[in-house]
Amino acid sequence: MEFSIKGGELSKLKTGCVLVGIFDSKKLSSPAATLDAASKGALKAAVASGDITGKLGSTLLLHGVSGVAAERVLLVGLGAEASYSDNAFCKAVTAAFKALNSTSATDIVVPLNLTTTKEMAFKFEQVAIAAITFAYRYTATKKPDDKKVGKAVTFFINGKYDDKALKAAIKNGEAIGEGMNLTRNLGDLPPNIATPAYLASTAKDLAKAYKFKCTILEKKDMEKLGMNTLLSVSKGSYLPPKFVVLEHNGGKKGTAPVVLVGKGITFDTGGISIKPSAEMDEMKYDMCGAGSMLGVMKTVGMMKLPLNVVMLVPTCENMPGGNATRPGDIVKSMSGQTVEILNTDAEGRLILCDALTYAERFKPACVVDAATLTGAMVIALGHITTGVFANDDALGAELVAAGNTAHDKAWLLPMGEEYDEGLKSNFADIPNIGAGRAGGSITAACFLARFAGKYKWAHLDIAGTAWHSGANKGATGRPVPLLAKFLMKRAGV
Repeated sequence: MEFSIKGGELSKLKTGCVLVGIFDSKKLSSPAATLDAASKGALKAAVASGDITGKLGSTLLLHGVSGVAAERVLLVGLGAEASYSDNAFCKAVTAAFKALNSTSATDIVVPLNLTTTKEMAFKFEQVAIAAITFAYRYTATKKPDDKKVGKAVTFFINGKYDDKALKAAIKNGEAIGEGMNLTRNLGDLPPNIATPAYLASTAKDLAKAYKFKCTILEKKDMEKLGMNTLLSVSKGSYLPPKFVVLEHNGGKKGTAPVVLVGKGITFDTGGISIKPSAEMDEMKYDMCGAGSMLGVMKTVGMMKLPLNVVMLVPTCENMPGGNATRPGDIVKSMSGQTVEILNTDAEGRLILCDALTYAERFKPACVVDAATLTGAMVIALGHITTGVFANDDALGAELVAAGNTAHDKAWLLPMGEEYDEGLKSNFADIPNIGAGRAGGSITAACFLARFAGKYKWAHLDIAGTAWHSGANKGATGRPVPLLAKFLMKRAGV
């Protein structure tokens, strides 16, 4: 994707499509008014026809508008002018690029009014993210569709602006968009391709591209370390587990790193506690925590972020079989705590707890994990908001704020002794599930907290936000934007 900035006369720019806005009062935005004047009222006539109301996210595609050099004009609803905000802008941009997917336009002009550098940088970044993510096509195992993919986006501005700041914003948007697309592609790949070894190979490719330090722990290495909870999950699969470590040393030497941990269950049958067959194919997305962390590392590498970042991905399959872990088995974790496995389908926390213990060796500034951990999270927050849990209120608030900045919503949920009471076993230090279904996402977080007591830690439950089901089935790339903004703020970018 190519990005550029131009000025001049908007109506004379030759392009596949120009995007302009309209408010729900049927008032044209300033760029739309400019094109309307050049076309002698063609845009107002289209609005008067009732084909577009200006409702936020609505669109209307016009072809061959007289007096306008662009092949197409896409009118995009901006909602109420009085309440127009960054959030409305993001929704309008998303709707616009979605609508463009049904056209053959490959070069697009986005006119923006000259405002403060900060406001403009935000808009440039969001447009870049949208352009790249809507150009994503899954083609690894199918013939590509005949839809043309956008190749160039031109930002149209008249007046003086901070060229360096806006170009930097575009680069940031590109990095976030590319990170999201890597995450989406990893999630969309079938489980016979996106295996633990494939995730390890992807990490090696990132290390080569961005000069990360890469370490892959094999089964024998995990056995020596005592990662028995992780290994208990992999026992039913003939595919060996992997433990992937990437290190980006972009900050000052010796500065405590931010450690990112991603759940990498490349396929989850539930093990002996087997899942219903309906929609089990979607359990290929149970590695979206790992996929999101690999995507974030691509973003970090593209940005050359001045921060020390470590990524840990424990990855394996959860399969039934003669050697699979049974409900009732007790294993000793790397931390030394014993775990009674009451439900083999609560496996994500078993691989994460050893990873959280392993994170201690980096003496982290903080640790953040992401996991498609609980179905209860979908019931609690649906598919809109990521659940955040933390043993440090400030860290939890920092992640929620990063989500707000990125328009990648998150919400801080409670933990505490009252919920921790549900994690008691007659035979081990802790069971892998709570005493009942109530508060299942919280008791899962409380389980993880037992292994994260030596540093500031937060957990993102992305079970509801990592992928779409139904006709739009596919990975979303979340929470890469949230994590990118979190790391950028930490790095002072």
